[in-house]
Amino acid sequence: MRIGVTSQNFRTITGHAGKTRRFLVYEGDPATGEVREIERIDLPKEMSLHEYRGGEPHPIESFDVLITAGCGQGFVGRMVAWGVQLHVTSETDPLQAARAVVRGEPLPPPLPHQH
Repeated sequence: MRIGVTSQNFRTITGHAGKTRRFLVYEGDPATGEVREIERIDLPKEMSLHEYRGGEPHPIESFDVLITAGCGQGFVGRMVAWGVQLHVTSETDPLQAARAVVRGEPLPPPLPHQH
């Protein structure tokens, strides 16, 4: 299972998924519950989903699961179209969140969105 996590600082789960350009990538084994970081993606601005207009495949399309702290409906629709299971959560630890998803455990719900 290939799991992407939005993380602008490569330390915590961050929101604004459509503008995120940095992702931690984990490989998870549902049979054992084991998770390991396999990659860090740092995209140019034009590859944020807010700016992306198609053409070459987007790296997010390779994820089975994407974990974020927040996103808009356009982002949700794109994940559905790409077949990426989306989890929006208030969990801040990327590894803990990836482990929970691999083990089939629920993640804490997202915090209310504030402007």
